[in-house]
Amino acid sequence: MKEENKQQRILAVERFNNGERPESICASLNKSRAWLYKWISRYDDHNTSWNESRSRRPKRVANYTPAEMIEIVKMVRLNLYNQDLFCGAQAIHWEMEELGVAPLPSIRTINQILSRHSLTHRRTGKYEAKEQPIQHCRL
Repeated sequence: MKEENKQQRILAVERFNNGERPESICASLNKSRAWLYKWISRYDDHNTSWNESRSRRPKRVANYTPAEMIEIVKMVRLNLYNQDLFCGAQAIHWEMEELGVAPLPSIRTINQILSRHSLTHRRTGKYEAKEQPIQHCRL
């Protein structure tokens, strides 16, 4: 199918360059005029790959998290985990804030990093509070 599409593009541009009307070219190939003019504008004698489809994928990611930041998040989480402290996104965010990391990623970004690297897991066993329970006052 891809090779057939390339041949159609080459044929359509050759026919246009030979003076054939765009309406007749489009009608015979069952394509739109926009399709024809797109390939006419991409045509280049010196470039043999002019007739190949281009990727629609964005050339860059707008909100890309740098690799160093990902490593910092993973190391802070490991450090908290080894100290038997809470090692969720909020705790990591606080720890990074204390360390003076700039720019500080959002809690959502930290959650995404942890999930992407399989560093999240459910608690096992029953939760035991480390401090005395809060006394409720009666009014």
